[in-house]
Amino acid sequence: MNRRVRRALAVMATTIATLSLLTACGTGGGSDQTIRFALDWTPNTNHVGLYVAVQRGYFADAGLDVQVLPYNNTAVDTVIDAGNAEFGISTHNSSTFARASGARVKSVLAPLQHWATGIGVRADRADLASPKDLDGKTYAGFGDPGEREALQQVIRNDGGTGDFTSVMLGSSAYEAVYSGKADFTVSYLAWEGIEAEHHGTPMRYFRYTDFGFPDSYAIVIDANEGWLAENPDRAAQFVQALQRGYQFAADNPDAAAKDLIDANPGAFTDESLVFESQRMLAEQFMKDGEGKVGTQTVRQWSANSGFLYRGGLLTGPDGKPLTTEPDWSTYFTNEYLATP
Repeated sequence: MNRRVRRALAVMATTIATLSLLTACGTGGGSDQTIRFALDWTPNTNHVGLYVAVQRGYFADAGLDVQVLPYNNTAVDTVIDAGNAEFGISTHNSSTFARASGARVKSVLAPLQHWATGIGVRADRADLASPKDLDGKTYAGFGDPGEREALQQVIRNDGGTGDFTSVMLGSSAYEAVYSGKADFTVSYLAWEGIEAEHHGTPMRYFRYTDFGFPDSYAIVIDANEGWLAENPDRAAQFVQALQRGYQFAADNPDAAAKDLIDANPGAFTDESLVFESQRMLAEQFMKDGEGKVGTQTVRQWSANSGFLYRGGLLTGPDGKPLTTEPDWSTYFTNEYLATP
């Protein structure tokens, strides 16, 4: 079964699973009491805390009516800013670009404390031993803002020039590298990386931080800032229930993986991938130095988002490059998290 067919089946399964979730959580039918959460993709282990919270009744325990909105090709931060969802899953970079441009979004929880992606090349490419060897090669990419500049910096930090050809292929990027039509891409280590092993096309990865590039919260939970201001108590209840779900997943990866599978029947043709993925996330990416999930720091926001600003990549509401570095402490908050 090829990736396109698997994707179509996954979307169908997601729709069915979402309808089941709406029944379990209560749809609210547009009620003011419904909290809508927007997915950024079909269900995967990045979303595990959400499904743990649903399956184990954490939202119900908090008296919350949660509606899960399936992925629909619209950027999650756009959905949140438009008031069509109260919360959603985004990335550190996407959240930065959205808020800089005037979107009323704010990060309230970081499920992953570190980059969970790496620069991937085929494991049998002996000629690609480190990032500097990517000069002159072809990158199969996704067109995300800042992705090319980040790759260039990693290559330069390794002694290269950062000159390479980009071909935007989206989800076909991985197959292009596996087939030799492109030389490198960016993969989620705990999903595409494991998937490649299972398919007999193992990859080798260069991690950004190994080459002097600042760390990043791979994914963040963004919220509508206006809604937060109007609903501080419900916001705290939701964020803490979600944090509880991600903390459970970090501490009990196999049980959490089963919750994800059970919440999305038929979505995963390779269930072993889900278990392996969640184990990797729990071991390497989810917890901070104190073993907690969800916290964010000004230091990490300043390092990664500051790179985007210094590179002239951030634009304001007027579409012009920012000339003053933002106060990164306004881009996120820990105030809704559970206290230790």
